Amino acid sequence: MILRLSVLALFGIAMAHLEGVVVVYLRKALGIGDIESNKVSVDRFPRRWLNIEMTREAATIIMLAAIAFLVGTTWTERAIFFLWTFAFWDLFYYISLYILIKWPPSFRTIDVLFLIPVPWIAPVWFPIGVSSFTILAIAALYIFRVLP
Repeated sequence: MILRLSVLALFGIAMAHLEGVVVVYLRKALGIGDIESNKVSVDRFPRRWLNIEMTREAATIIMLAAIAFLVGTTWTERAIFFLWTFAFWDLFYYISLYILIKWPPSFRTIDVLFLIPVPWIAPVWFPIGVSSFTILAIAALYIFRVLP
């Protein structure tokens, strides 16, 4: 189990960096400053680009679900592996953005968390907190032998 969790964490971190790079390029293409909220990007995006972004987000979820399905052997394991990988992806997305462009400037910075089915908007502390809690909870379940 520890090997699978480690590989899934690495996968999530790599996906996070890839997504962070894409967001940096999108921000530059749209002329959004490095310290501005990503909510600004939703207001500036042409509708066609928002639709394209929604397909990228859907592809991301499909990729996370597919890797969890392939690595897990039961539906419970698959759900845990999906949440674990999602949490690493989400947490390291923000770390990647901060390394690349020093964004977000603060945990209170407002971000667009997801576009599907409608834009989810919240301060970055919220997804960072949820992802961190998810990682710690799954690790604790494994350490205390609740997970095989």
